[in-house]
Amino acid sequence: MHRPFMKTPEQLESLEGQQYLVLRPTGELADRYSAEQTDALALSRLPHPHTGHVTLRGFYEPERRAELSALVHAWAIEQDPIEITGEAIDAFPEPWQILILRLARTDSLLSAYATLTDRLDATDFRRLGELPLDEWTFHMSVVYGATLSGPEWKALESARVSEFARPVRETATQVELVSYSNGVEHTEVIPLGR
Repeated sequence: MHRPFMKTPEQLESLEGQQYLVLRPTGELADRYSAEQTDALALSRLPHPHTGHVTLRGFYEPERRAELSALVHAWAIEQDPIEITGEAIDAFPEPWQILILRLARTDSLLSAYATLTDRLDATDFRRLGELPLDEWTFHMSVVYGATLSGPEWKALESARVSEFARPVRETATQVELVSYSNGVEHTEVIPLGR
C-alpha cells in the first residue's frame, strides 16, 4: 500500500473536491527528497507533504472524476516513462514561501507536460494553478513556509537552498491520479506506455 501524499486533517480539508496527477519517485530521488525534508523540518516544524511527489496537473472536478480518469488513461497509454532529475533545493519566494526540490527540464518531462496540455485543451476540465510550459518550474514541495515571518523564512531559505553536487535521476513508469473527498485521499495508479 502506498503512503498518502497528504494526511493531516487541515491538508485534507483544504484539498476537498480536488484531483492531482502526480509522479511518485521511489528510488534515489525519493531518498534525497526525504533527507532534505528531514533536514528542513529539523530547522522549523512546518506543514509539508507526507510523501514526495511531482505534480503534473491539478483539477477541480469532483463530479467528473470518471471522465478525468478516462482522459488520463488515454494519455498514459501513449506516454513513455518520464525521466525526473533533481538538481537543487530551491524556493518559491513570498507570498508562497515553499522550499522545493527543483527538477531539471528533461525532454521526457517537458514532452509529458506538453502532450497532456494538448489533450486537456480539447476539454473543459477545470484546471488549478496551471502555467504555460515555459513558465512552469518542475519541483517537489519540501515544506510550506507561508506561516513564517520574513526573517524566519529568509533564515530557512539561506540554510537549505543549494545546488546538488550531482543530479539525482529516476524514471517514472506510472502516474497517480489523486483525489480528495470527504476528508480522504484516494489514489488511482496508472502505468505509462502500452
